[in-house]
Parts: sequence; structure tokens; C-alpha cells
Amino acid sequence: MKCPKCDAKMTTVMYGSIYVERCVGCKGLWFDLLELDHMAAIEGSEAIDVGSDELGERFREVDDIDCPHCSSPMVKMVDVRQRHIWYESCPSCFGVFFDAGEFRDYKEKTVIGFFRDLFAKERL
Repeated sequence: MKCPKCDAKMTTVMYGSIYVERCVGCKGLWFDLLELDHMAAIEGSEAIDVGSDELGERFREVDDIDCPHCSSPMVKMVDVRQRHIWYESCPSCFGVFFDAGEFRDYKEKTVIGFFRDLFAKERL
């Protein structure tokens, strides 16, 4: 599988009994249907998100992408609980792509995240 953001190879990583794909270039994460929910429920699973926030920011603006699994155009999403988290979702196979650092942020609901939400710009 190729990364939808930087076109690098994605490799399979495992945490617990769940396998997800991680880009060797931009360190983005691909979750197949329901993998995000299952992975988020496992304590310590944020360890799979090895990319820096700075690396993730560089690729955040690349958001008109096609699904790496089924090639459908992906939909730009905003997490309703943390509006500063932007990700892409496939309307066909229901996979989800997070840039480096976003999954760690998704799992951690912090005071800093609260203030990021207050000043989060609208996603177009």
C-alpha cells in the first residue's frame, strides 16, 4: 500500500492484536474499518504514532487525497470532540488516515487541546 499523502510505502505495525499501516515517509497512520475505535480503546496504543507533530504539520495541508485501499476520494473530517484534529476518511471502505502526531493527540484530551479547539480554524 502507498501513502496517500507522500506516496511512500506503508508498512504494517501491530499493537495488541490490531494491525494498522504506518507510512515510512511521513509517518501517517491508516486504520481500516473500526480499527481506529479498537486501537483507541487500548491503553498505550498511542505508541504506534512515532512521527513528530512537526512532521505531521507539514503534511496536514495535503488533504485532497485518494484512499490508499480502494482509490476513492477521501472526505476531509474534523473530530467533533477535538476540533483541532483534522483527518481524512474514506466514504467507500470507511478507512481513516491520520497525519503523524494526530493519533497521539486523538487519544489525549488535554488542557492544551482545549485551547487549540478554541482557536482552531475552520476546515475547508
